[in-house]
Amino acid sequence: MTAEVIDGRKIADELKRDVARDVDELRDSGISCGLITIQVGNDPSSQTYRSRLRKIGGELGIDVTDVVLPETVGCDEVIDAVRAANANQATSGILILRPLPGHISEAEVFRELSQVKDIEAVHPENAGLLALGVPRYIPSTAASVFHVLDEWLTQAGECKSSFYHRARIVVVGRSNNVGKPLVSLAYARQAAVESVDEWASHTGRLSAHTRRADVLICAAGVPGLIQAEHVRAGAIVLDVGINLDVDPVSGATRIVGDVAFDAVLNRVRAITPVPGGIGPVTDVWLMRNVVAAARDCMSTAFRKGRR
Repeated sequence: MTAEVIDGRKIADELKRDVARDVDELRDSGISCGLITIQVGNDPSSQTYRSRLRKIGGELGIDVTDVVLPETVGCDEVIDAVRAANANQATSGILILRPLPGHISEAEVFRELSQVKDIEAVHPENAGLLALGVPRYIPSTAASVFHVLDEWLTQAGECKSSFYHRARIVVVGRSNNVGKPLVSLAYARQAAVESVDEWASHTGRLSAHTRRADVLICAAGVPGLIQAEHVRAGAIVLDVGINLDVDPVSGATRIVGDVAFDAVLNRVRAITPVPGGIGPVTDVWLMRNVVAAARDCMSTAFRKGRR
């Protein structure tokens, strides 16, 4: 068996056309879409992500403003930046870039976000709505995983509801921003769901979980964690991992996933590559949430104006 390699860039381009149309419609109605990113420190991955968002924002007509604070700032200064972004009427979405320095409390910062502008659903209210199955916004990475899977199932001629009802979905990784939302979205599709993390590999139990998966979603942030022995023949594998691999001789770097792609390729039915799989869709979905937030911000302002 040779897997079908799912083309995330093609799916992202199709989604981008839909988002661009929505941006144009809002602009014709006098509603602008804007994103503010807030970064503390100089984490290279966050800088790269900001660059990607500026590029796609320019393509879609969404203004992207970056607020970069030195790593030495205190929590109060970060909260001041969040409050300023909340009050910025030209902004519909706010993204707090992770990781934050260790001395900054994520929980305190996230609580200060405007719930309507919190496009990654990290405010306690939005995280709770997601867990309850009635999300205001779906975090971009988790949403992109299931968007890619839904698109692939449609192209493969599968009935999505029937597939999910009989499928066992195993999520490797339990982060608040990816792993846990993935579980919530799998629950919403009425699939059988199992959550495990990388620690199972230390006790030799990882494959006992992952080999039961019809759909294996890997979001542990551990390069090459999933090998051929961890995957059931005919499974669908969605790799969310974005890891930098440095060649010890040349010093060259490349991006690799959590899945040993070449080792798994001949065992599975379908697989997403890294790069070119989930990542491109995630960038567009974030902008989709910015557009949705622009509508919500306008609705909120309208309701306040009627009081």
